[in-house]
Amino acid sequence: MAAGKRHMDWFGVMLVASATAIGGGTVRDVLLGHYPLGWVANPQYLVITCLAGLLTTVIAKWVIRFHKIFIILDAIGLIVFSIIGCRVAMDMGLPAIICIVSAVVTGVFGGLLRDLITRRQPMVLHKELYASVALLAGVMYFGMMYFAVPELITTIATLAVGFTARMAAVQLRWRLPVFKLEETSNEMRVARGESK
Repeated sequence: MAAGKRHMDWFGVMLVASATAIGGGTVRDVLLGHYPLGWVANPQYLVITCLAGLLTTVIAKWVIRFHKIFIILDAIGLIVFSIIGCRVAMDMGLPAIICIVSAVVTGVFGGLLRDLITRRQPMVLHKELYASVALLAGVMYFGMMYFAVPELITTIATLAVGFTARMAAVQLRWRLPVFKLEETSNEMRVARGESK
């Protein structure tokens, strides 16, 4: 949908879809030195995301009409990817802070890459709680696993709490405090290279 708003061709659609879907896991794997990359080990992920992107061009009107369903699916995906990111780092035997950062990177960097490619202000940095929810999921998953809670219970609990937090943030418009710094007219002229 982001590619469509920028009038991109089909290659652009596939690029944006792939960056969104597998970008977070790719960035995580590169940062952690976890090879082969997820989509290299499982090329079907790349094929599926490209096909899904192209399919969206056909059903775009329905996607817009049922936007709320996709918000729900996105919330589920955010928590699932965050759990996967935390688990990958844990399996590598990395410290707690790295496991939690891995959860956030996996959960949000796909959307961040999408917005950078389509030249939009990254939504994860100024909309309702998003990266914070990935952080919550990472902390909760790691903490429960650290205290030897069975993995199935940990996964279900993290999904439930993370999903609820994300949906509440959307419905109630929960946001972190915003840092605002207004530029003076003189600073704007200097930034543009104009004389004072």
